[in-house]
Amino acid sequence: MANEGIGAILELTASRPRECVKRVLILLDRVMGELGRDHSAKGTILQAASLLREQINPPAAAAAAEAGSRMLAWQARRVREYIDAHIAGPIRVADLSALVQLSDAHFSRSFKHALGVSPHAFVIQRRLELAAQYMLETDACLSDIALRCGFTDQPHLCKHFRAATAQTPAAWRRARRSLHMRNGAPLSYRNPIASARATA
Repeated sequence: MANEGIGAILELTASRPRECVKRVLILLDRVMGELGRDHSAKGTILQAASLLREQINPPAAAAAAEAGSRMLAWQARRVREYIDAHIAGPIRVADLSALVQLSDAHFSRSFKHALGVSPHAFVIQRRLELAAQYMLETDACLSDIALRCGFTDQPHLCKHFRAATAQTPAAWRRARRSLHMRNGAPLSYRNPIASARATA
């Protein structure tokens, strides 16, 4: 039966390419219904169907792609939890996309659409937030904090921290601690990334 469908499509290809594309879409939709829970195969078929729909109706295909680029709440939550649990080690886009069963490219687009930044930028933000928390809550040296937060070394931490806050980690830490000493208020963590954005 599948061979008959393929044979009919091959006959249509030469004479009526638009009809050919429609028949391929019908077959792909049928296969998707039969796959059930095999998400990786389903994803591949959805990509193929999307490419074919572009040939028939480019504006509708663009709208469907935009709708499909949204990350679901459970996917965003799972990715955030994974990043926080593995913050000290390498975090690859391939690992994150596999976690939510999306292709790397689709995952990166969905992630940026959902969270406003690329996966790499989000990981850096989370590492900086954790580093700032450690700087205030512990007396650990900056090189130890850098490693605990997934930076390769202290200069790597300093580079990203300065880009986000316009201060070195040491200067930021001293300023927060001297403020604490002057006011006698408890030393509390305040997200340096959010603070820097609010004042920019």
